[in-house]
Amino acid sequence: MNIITIIDKLGLTQLSEIFNPEQEINGGYTSDLLSDVMGNASEGEVWITMQTHKNIIAVASLKELAAIIIVNNHKPEKDTIEAAEKEQIPLLGTNNGAFEISGEIYNLLK
Repeated sequence: MNIITIIDKLGLTQLSEIFNPEQEINGGYTSDLLSDVMGNASEGEVWITMQTHKNIIAVASLKELAAIIIVNNHKPEKDTIEAAEKEQIPLLGTNNGAFEISGEIYNLLK
């Protein structure tokens, strides 16, 4: 499944504009701890978090994650969006909580 499909099927909001919509997703990882994501997330996964600061982009880039989904209608800071676009990392948003969106992604990918 690719980014544009997951955006459409889950009704996600695009918070950044510059990214590859055909980027493939091969799993997901849910955590709000940057060190946990750095230690355990895998390349090509979608990261589900409530964090909105610029450091999430650095972690996603380091781990070569497919996208970041920010939950609970939290809004990223302006410099976070700018960094996401520079790194071409899809930054997406949802009103849903982490538990719900994780389950929806799991069901789509299985």
